Amino acid sequence: MSGEPLELRMSGEPQIEINGTKLSEGQAMALRVACTSFFQKMSEGDSPLGPDELGRRMAALYRERLREVLWLISAA
Repeated sequence: MSGEPLELRMSGEPQIEINGTKLSEGQAMALRVACTSFFQKMSEGDSPLGPDELGRRMAALYRERLREVLWLISAA
């Protein structure tokens, strides 16, 4: 992510770089929306990935990582 001061950015979307390629505003928006949607899906019901221990644990881990990513996006 860019070290550019927040006040100099024109977009409400974060500046995201993947493997050296900077995403466009639209691409950053698509990534934010996809992460939000997946977080919501992993938060539905008791076991979105299955009722066994593995499914519950995987869903919990996805939620934790997505929460971190979404926090970074919103802090940008």
